[in-house]
Amino acid sequence: MANNVKKVSKKKQNLRSVSHGRAYVQATFNNTIITVTDQNGDVLGWGSAGKAGFKGPKKSTPYAASMVVKAVAEAVKPYGLKEVNVFVRGIGGGREGAIRAFNTNGINVLSVKDTTPIPHNGCRPPKRRRV
Repeated sequence: MANNVKKVSKKKQNLRSVSHGRAYVQATFNNTIITVTDQNGDVLGWGSAGKAGFKGPKKSTPYAASMVVKAVAEAVKPYGLKEVNVFVRGIGGGREGAIRAFNTNGINVLSVKDTTPIPHNGCRPPKRRRV
């Protein structure tokens, strides 16, 4: 009966060498999410403050953002990433902490661009409250 069991061999992944990439930092009031991609936009690694083990209000702190960058830098180490262009979105506390952490973890930051969406007059405000 045990002869019918197939042995599955794990396929070796061929990791391509990526020296230059993009880092997207989404810093909200509640969390910090960091995604590292190559120049085409293919994701190499990602992480968030919740994934790093932070809960509640600690997720949006600069320290949590630096720990997320440390985890993401370890995840993309097999690709040989050396330098990134950083695109920051949002107004949370992890903005500057994430950018500084890239340099401390051995990834050179070439440029920082703010891609926070800004309304050009935006939605119509609600009617005035009558009491």
